[in-house]
Amino acid sequence: MHLMQAVNDSKMYLPFREYHILNILEGFEQQTLPLDAFISNYFRAHKALGSKDRGAIAEALYAITRWKGLLDFLTGSSATWKTRFDLFSSPSFHLSKERQDIPTHIRVSFPKELFDQFVLSHGLEKACELCSICNAPAPTTVRVNAFKKDREELLSRWKLHYAVRPTAFAPHGIIFDRKINFFELPEFKQGLFEVQDEGSQLLAKLVEAKPGELVMDYCAGAGGKALAIAPSMQNKGQLFLHDIRKHALLDARKRLRRAGIQNAQIIFDDEAKLKKLKRRMDWVLVDAPCSGTGTLRRNPDMKWKYSNELLERLVGQQRTIFERALSFLKPNGYIVYATCSLLKQENADQIEHFIKTYDLIQIGSAFESLPSPNGMDGFFGAVLKRKA
Repeated sequence: MHLMQAVNDSKMYLPFREYHILNILEGFEQQTLPLDAFISNYFRAHKALGSKDRGAIAEALYAITRWKGLLDFLTGSSATWKTRFDLFSSPSFHLSKERQDIPTHIRVSFPKELFDQFVLSHGLEKACELCSICNAPAPTTVRVNAFKKDREELLSRWKLHYAVRPTAFAPHGIIFDRKINFFELPEFKQGLFEVQDEGSQLLAKLVEAKPGELVMDYCAGAGGKALAIAPSMQNKGQLFLHDIRKHALLDARKRLRRAGIQNAQIIFDDEAKLKKLKRRMDWVLVDAPCSGTGTLRRNPDMKWKYSNELLERLVGQQRTIFERALSFLKPNGYIVYATCSLLKQENADQIEHFIKTYDLIQIGSAFESLPSPNGMDGFFGAVLKRKA
């Protein structure tokens, strides 16, 4: 960030905004909710805050959280949220990002263990670049619901009111260069679009489901990728959404209804129902729980919770989940393993393990997106099937 920009940005933090910023940071430290959920709850409890104030406060909160490592290094043992905030608001802080006497992982404000994993997966130069990108705000991207609307039609309509542009690679994506309240738009209530990163949209396209086929999204969550897969099935065949998190599946059910998807079934953790689906699926998507390192721009608090022990546990969970999901695949079906991770251990190493352990073959090249300025987040995916 240029010096003058830093000075201008510091003017956003009026006294009452500073009060709320510090209130949220201090409260967040005392609980376990993710940062985005905690901020959302806080804003609901403080309805007097206007939209511009909420936007400025949220932006500051995310930025300070991203740069906490460097802020703590510079403030030393006296670090409090007040001292961090004061330093972050000063032009001198942004100049310190270029100081060569500061260890590299601190200069890019990453925990040492996670930075070392980035270097292991991508090399030092690329790791530094990725950390820098992860410390910047992410664009907001939506996926137009091809069931109901053509992208060009929505683009033409929105260009009259917003700064929007089409995604470079995903055929149904639109990027908003400024954040707005999407959920109040009439187009959202009509089910014409969903918020979804371009990389996530491209990852969902690895599932090339045809009308009449059976598809299972095994770790469906709130159904984002299932919603992207559904249009190609033309409401024919069946799309099964399974997850151990019941509240996420209930959200998915609402989204499916709004999108006009009629061939989807929600499968809770019901052993009897799941047993009936074994060895029947043409496609299985395993969007595995992972370190989330590809989406750190949106979830900066996650990097401060990282540990190598956590990574080891996640790798074990991913292998267990993949084995369970594989049991639903028909003999000539396809299984897609996917993460939002940038780490080799969760991506290429896992594919190598699955191929050796389950006598599988990989179809085509793996998909990998890396976080890019004003572009998509980081995702990985590969299509596998059993040997003939």
